[in-house]
Amino acid sequence: MSSRLARLDPWEWTMAVSKKRDKNVYKAPRNIAKAPSENPKWLIPTIAALLIVGTVWIIVYYVTSAQYPLGIGNANLLVGFAMLTTAMILLTKWK
Repeated sequence: MSSRLARLDPWEWTMAVSKKRDKNVYKAPRNIAKAPSENPKWLIPTIAALLIVGTVWIIVYYVTSAQYPLGIGNANLLVGFAMLTTAMILLTKWK
């Protein structure tokens, strides 16, 4: 069998020819599955601000040994966590 392959000219071997593609194929728009954003413009900045300010509020309360940001004692924790909770509730509205 190997002697038969040796006698064949490699230039006589033929490759499979691919079919030409049809030029009139429908192409769907790329953004058809993506709905336009319905988020209000204030949502993301408000969420970011509440997350940052709430976290800083709690950190300042602990670092200053309950003297700042307000002189309301442990209620400062309530204010800080209220900001964080409000941000989390707003995150549920984000699309």
